[in-house]
Amino acid sequence: MPVHDWTKIDSATFHAFHTAWIMHLSETLNDGLFPSGYYALPEQHAGSRIADVLTFQSPPTESVGPASDEGGLAVADAPPKTQRRLTASLARRSLQRTLAIRHVSGHQVIALLEIVSPANKDRRTHVEDFVDKAEAVLLRNVHLLIADLLPSGKHDPCGIHAAIRERFDDEPYSLPPDQPLTLASYIAGSEPIAYVEHLAVGADLIEMPLFLNPDRYIQVPMGITYQAAFHGLPSFVRDRLNET
Repeated sequence: MPVHDWTKIDSATFHAFHTAWIMHLSETLNDGLFPSGYYALPEQHAGSRIADVLTFQSPPTESVGPASDEGGLAVADAPPKTQRRLTASLARRSLQRTLAIRHVSGHQVIALLEIVSPANKDRRTHVEDFVDKAEAVLLRNVHLLIADLLPSGKHDPCGIHAAIRERFDDEPYSLPPDQPLTLASYIAGSEPIAYVEHLAVGADLIEMPLFLNPDRYIQVPMGITYQAAFHGLPSFVRDRLNET
């Protein structure tokens, strides 16, 4: 299903879609896509509390995840197929409903999946809150996947991914003018690696990698879960979004 123009509808309707998409992602991931021991649950990780949550529930110095030869796909054998692979330099460094991925051994947070909402972009402080959260989880070695299906605005002129990248790298980031929407998957660390896919309204969502440790990942079916959430919307909302 092609990505819709979500600027056509109000933020409350997008919130309903956002909640449904998170739930369908959780159900799909838990239905056999994870290696043994992993699970996903929608959780509320918002604002300044995220650092405290992750301090107690995630490993402080190194990522946990499957052994290098256990479950998922190996980066070395099957690199994620996105338009860009970006490694941040150290030059720069001297939410609403979230899908948290945990492991049954201690139930620690392994990764987060975030869908950017209009409320994350409607003012400068909200963009900063979202980016603060992303920076916090990456520095605590929690991997991150974000879906930003909203065009950039005055508070994120190059998109949310560019704002996150600025926390780790001084190099300017260019957003393709004809592809203003972004999917980005990050390998956590002080020099995070990002696998980035830009797309336009009308493009199909590709599968995106979700990292369980720096060397292994699973493919998240962004398209089919998006479609399931979309079909759960009222018909008049679907008709509005399908208008050309």
